[in-house]
Amino acid sequence: MVQANDYDAIVVGSGITGGWAAKELCENGLKVLMLERGRDVPHIEGYTNATKQPFEFEHRGMLTREMVEEGKTNAVREFFVNRKDYPYIEKKPYRWNRGYQVGGRSLVWGRQCYRWGDLDFEQNAKHGIAIDWPIRYKDLEPWYSKVEKFIGVSGSKEGLDHLPDGEFLPPMELSCLEKEMQKRFKKIYGDNRHFFIGRTANVSIPHKGRNCYYRNKCVLGCPFGGYFSTQSSTLPAAMNTGNLTLRPFSIVKEVLYDKDSKKATGVEIIDAETKETIQYTSKVVFLCASNVNSAYILMNSAKDIWPEGLGSSSGELGHNFMDHHGIGAWGVFEGMEDKYFYGRRPNGIFIPRFRNVGNDKQDFIGGYDFQGNARRDGAGGVGKNYVGKYIVDDIPLTELKATLTKPGQWGFEYTGFGETLPYHENKISISDTEKDQWGMPLVEIDAEAKENEIKMDKDMAKTSVEMLESLGFKDVKQKEGRKVGDRRIGATHEMGLARMGKDPKTSVLNKHNQVWDAKNVFVTDGACMVSSACQNPSLTYMALTARAVNFAVGELKRRNL
Repeated sequence: MVQANDYDAIVVGSGITGGWAAKELCENGLKVLMLERGRDVPHIEGYTNATKQPFEFEHRGMLTREMVEEGKTNAVREFFVNRKDYPYIEKKPYRWNRGYQVGGRSLVWGRQCYRWGDLDFEQNAKHGIAIDWPIRYKDLEPWYSKVEKFIGVSGSKEGLDHLPDGEFLPPMELSCLEKEMQKRFKKIYGDNRHFFIGRTANVSIPHKGRNCYYRNKCVLGCPFGGYFSTQSSTLPAAMNTGNLTLRPFSIVKEVLYDKDSKKATGVEIIDAETKETIQYTSKVVFLCASNVNSAYILMNSAKDIWPEGLGSSSGELGHNFMDHHGIGAWGVFEGMEDKYFYGRRPNGIFIPRFRNVGNDKQDFIGGYDFQGNARRDGAGGVGKNYVGKYIVDDIPLTELKATLTKPGQWGFEYTGFGETLPYHENKISISDTEKDQWGMPLVEIDAEAKENEIKMDKDMAKTSVEMLESLGFKDVKQKEGRKVGDRRIGATHEMGLARMGKDPKTSVLNKHNQVWDAKNVFVTDGACMVSSACQNPSLTYMALTARAVNFAVGELKRRNL
């Protein structure tokens, strides 16, 4: 055992929330240690595949069926872990996508940024679901603005009460087909449904030394900082203060807890390379390791006092697992043969929630949104979603060449994102028998969609087809993949395992993201969420993190921590 130096704050995780916690803590003058369980990925030089073309990758960057089944990755997915190396136990089918490197999943996220409104924060209370959020939109509004101004979100203001506008850079442009769809959408649905360009953390104009060149290779890492990531934004800001120490290859085993002071004293880690055990001490600890990992760390801490772990006194730690689920459709559009699109826009369109909004009433609780894009491909088709195999055996090469250079039909595809309600029985646990290569017990995930989500899926599937048909699309079909009745959830938006609340008897955290049982421990990633809404949640995670750091710094100054 090695006893290491003391810090003012320890941040566990370097992804979207960890980066924000480190930036805010460092800029407030605290000496901060950021711990990341994976390797370092230096900005620019760390993106080894960023400038490669599709033909330079094996299988053109696609995963084979065998690779998917075995949980393997490839060069295109280098920022996701190989599930064979990092196993977990699926009590029910769930694909847990993780990014174990500096930057975490901020290097590969979908970048869609939508504020939550009071429709989302009030829904649990309105329907008597689980527990009520301890905050409302007004509590997060200034923090949403702070985050948006820093990360750079391009988008359009739409004036919708249930999807508040933000601080936007100029919106990206709709394609010609999307513009036509927007016109038809307005004519058919009026103010009941809306269709506009996505709100994305890709900059549309130069912003804080970053620029987007519409390469749409974000998943490979961006040497131009075209999209927000830890490496392009929050990490440089934290490093510039001189207050940050970054330590990769650091697997946090547990939060160290002192039962006399009822506070955390630091963390214990396993060095991922040497397997040496090391302790670090600090005044505050921010857990930002992602929903499952942050809950796991708590569940593995202070077990001599609470058998189920630090923060488990309510009986809710490790429960209420949520993620999004979705069904979509695709179709072809006849016309516009004289038009094409320019560039590789790293964004799509957004159709915000319209179910159980206003006068709309359904037999399920909550709602869903749609995200997708229009495109026109070559080879006489509109992409893999729209056409089958192209048989070329009996086609002369001259005819084949002409066909491959002729644009095909226009098409459009979209996928729904539906919310999952917080069910206590959707949970994780820690295995009593199976361990990983570092001797840590494996996570067991036991979560599924239930009747409310299946009802929503049924409506989502039917509506996704009906809307495209109403807009004039032909050969409209439901996309392959999830079907109605499938109880799997999973959109890499997992959340809820250490929820916030008003009462320590029913929640793990208070309204400031503090663990009720240890007031100097904060959890600000997806684990803190009380409900899932249907919008992409990362913007809300960042706003909650900035808000929690502001509170923690104030408490430190008042000597309350």
